[in-house]
Amino acid sequence: MNRITIPRSLRRAQRSLRDRLPNFRIHRSGILAFLGVMGPGLIAGLAGNDAGGITTYSVLGAQTGYSLLWILPVTTVMLVVVLEMAARMGAVSGQGLGDLIRDDFGIRWTLFAMIVLLIANGANIIAEFAGAAAALEIFGVPRWVTVPVVAAGIWALVVFAGYRLVERVFLSVAVVFLAYVVSAIVAGPNWGEVAHSLVTPSISFEPNTLLLMVATVGTTVTPYMFFYLQSSVADKGLGPDELGLERGDAILGGIWTNVIAMFIVIVTAVTLFPRGIHVDSAEQAALALAPVAGNFAKALFAVGLFGASVLAATVMPLTTSYAVCESFGWESGVSRKFSEAPVFMGLYTALIVIGAVVVLLPGLPLIGVILVSQNLNGILLPIILVFMLRLVNNRRIMGHHVNPTWLNVLAWGLTALIIALTLVLFGSTLASWLGLT
Repeated sequence: MNRITIPRSLRRAQRSLRDRLPNFRIHRSGILAFLGVMGPGLIAGLAGNDAGGITTYSVLGAQTGYSLLWILPVTTVMLVVVLEMAARMGAVSGQGLGDLIRDDFGIRWTLFAMIVLLIANGANIIAEFAGAAAALEIFGVPRWVTVPVVAAGIWALVVFAGYRLVERVFLSVAVVFLAYVVSAIVAGPNWGEVAHSLVTPSISFEPNTLLLMVATVGTTVTPYMFFYLQSSVADKGLGPDELGLERGDAILGGIWTNVIAMFIVIVTAVTLFPRGIHVDSAEQAALALAPVAGNFAKALFAVGLFGASVLAATVMPLTTSYAVCESFGWESGVSRKFSEAPVFMGLYTALIVIGAVVVLLPGLPLIGVILVSQNLNGILLPIILVFMLRLVNNRRIMGHHVNPTWLNVLAWGLTALIIALTLVLFGSTLASWLGLT
């Protein structure tokens, strides 16, 4: 007997309707409505402050003090613009970004994007498990205990829980980022000097400083955030009626993410920069804080690193699974059972297992893994931004929700800037490989 295949568009509509029915509160006005929608944008933004991001911001503060704080308002605008577009496309189309790319650009471009995303996110997942392990090693917990427990916990959360519970857990974990706010206050910065540095650009043409600026942009705006946000909006069942609220969630996520980044820069700028203390990682920064700002500041920094790494170690496999399954027409969704979405859950499981096992291998060059992931993200980011701008201006998909002219000018300008910065990073990496620097 031939099996009747239900079109994916109909399945998506059925899932969206099912997810909407229990959520009658989402249509109330005011703060309750926003709280009902809030989640995807805030989680996507905060997941960008992963182990690699915290390392970059720590090095930025330790090496340059307050002098490059002005970059953060710029990257905030970049992040808000892109997150808002991803949220809008998810709400209006009801589809994830990978799904739209395949429908509009064909399977070859989609396959290329998915291969690069899979490799880049795989390397990032390894780095997140390493970050979680390094954070607890500061408290004397060995890596072989931390990594299996974290891996099992985040796997069980997604496989056995529904979307609502997963989102609540993510938002609860995100509270640990407040540790960086407290640690910065404990460090006692000159807030007047901080405010002045935020609005006073200063550019250094020293190669190391330029590369640090490029790395700051690259760690703030990353492709997996867009894939996660758009898929999460669609999976949550948010539609055009909630577009204004979800846009607010995305904007809040972008702003709050960089506020946390600012406090990370501040605490290392106050404590490490004046003393010329060099750090190469977030865990080194936490340990360096102890003799300067006390064990409390060290503990806060380490707790923030652990929470950030765990959040990103969960979001990155989810992002990859969403993107790959959407791109090739396989069922996906956190609320699905393993039997209903075997590829989605299977890929999520495989990414976690591989990431955890690799981190436990002795002699792993984690700096090399992070470098590879950053370069791959650099390749993917401009391509994904171009895809997004083409899609968000497609009236067949977006109707009257396409970008206004002023937003297109801003978004294309930011895309051109990111491409230029990516070329600088690649040029520097190539010169280093050839022994020219």
